[in-house]
Amino acid sequence: MAQKGPSSKKPNVIVILTDDQGYKDLGSFGATDLKTPNIDRLATEGVKFTQFYAAAPVCSPSRAALMTGKYNFNAGLFGNVSPPHSDPEGKSGLPTEEVTMAEMFKSNGYRTGLIGKWHLGHTPEKLPNGQGFDYFFGHQRGCIDNFSHFFYWHGPNLHDLYRNETEIYRPGEFFGDLMVQEMKQFVSEKSDQPFFTYWAINMPHYPYQGDPKWLDYYAELESPRKEYAAFVSTIDEMVGEIYHHLKAIGELDNTIIVYQSDHGFSVEERAFFGGGDAGALNGAKFSMLEGGIRVPAIIRFPSRLPVNESRHHWANSIDWMPTLAELTDIKIPSSQKIDGKSLLPLILDSKVATPHETMFWGTGFPDNKNHAWAVRKGPWKLLGNPYDPTGKLTFTEADKLYLTNMEMDSTEVKNLADQYPDRVKELNELYQNWINEIKMKENR
Repeated sequence: MAQKGPSSKKPNVIVILTDDQGYKDLGSFGATDLKTPNIDRLATEGVKFTQFYAAAPVCSPSRAALMTGKYNFNAGLFGNVSPPHSDPEGKSGLPTEEVTMAEMFKSNGYRTGLIGKWHLGHTPEKLPNGQGFDYFFGHQRGCIDNFSHFFYWHGPNLHDLYRNETEIYRPGEFFGDLMVQEMKQFVSEKSDQPFFTYWAINMPHYPYQGDPKWLDYYAELESPRKEYAAFVSTIDEMVGEIYHHLKAIGELDNTIIVYQSDHGFSVEERAFFGGGDAGALNGAKFSMLEGGIRVPAIIRFPSRLPVNESRHHWANSIDWMPTLAELTDIKIPSSQKIDGKSLLPLILDSKVATPHETMFWGTGFPDNKNHAWAVRKGPWKLLGNPYDPTGKLTFTEADKLYLTNMEMDSTEVKNLADQYPDRVKELNELYQNWINEIKMKENR
């Protein structure tokens, strides 16, 4: 197909979010045993972030923050959304009063689509079509088998494949292929409107079901790295298909592409207790250690942004909403009170400092004194109730407040609290003040 001339529309936007992908699990982020040329090309043609954070180390809170530009506690989501059989009244999920990225783009003339995983609520007003998306194809809950499209958790098992709010059946068809088909159709629709597409790829989240050719390619790797690597390379091919399709229909140059993982890799039983790689960082999914929240992140838009550059500033997925708003000339009302900051100045100029003075993380209910949390100010990071699901680091009662410093040692192997008690006091007070504000808002 012949390439069209440049579009006069506002830029299109595609936000790609992978699921349970470790910090190092791309060639462009240091992996030497993975083949990811298509995603690496996004980095070569764009800007990658080496100190980029997911807003939470678990699926639903991370997605809520990405969609709202707010820390998940401020967006009213404290943990993973419960499946319908354990939440029959549908109380769980992203509150409908929160303004999503889809609603922001839709109100500014974009057609909006979600392809892939939702996991932010299952009642009509909390499903994608109730949260700003014109079109939805994918699964509502946390994970599915990619061939039967069933959500296998506690029984009864649930079939989970939808087009908008209509359940559809494609037994035996690989969900990755279905997503690629749907992506191509959505971005190709003839319209005077630009598109915003949230491609929430449900991989490499278990069950590991990579293309057999990639299992053969990685046959010499040990399990579960072999199964995980095959799934990552399967994702990479899917991304490559959409890249080439955008080029073929003449929309590549006018499309902003963002790529990141929702948090660190999983060591759950269903993930064969691992497979992912955070490099030198400790921790994994569910942990506030760097391996749980630091993720690969890339933005590509060479007509306006630098190419083949890195940014070592600390940034967060809450920042994509204001960054994309600025890139597309959208004004976010001050009444919206988001936590994210536009990264455009530092993307354009590496000498510009990070816009963040502090960052906060929290999962579990704020009233629970044992909930997991963290706060970072400058290079200093304080973790409350730390946990390492990989088992490499162990913590005692004396480590309930665990101080680390990213410039001294980003592996976080030692608690610096005894050496720097004033830092502990300062960061703990910052966090407690933030939590108290949230509790006051909840009680209004």
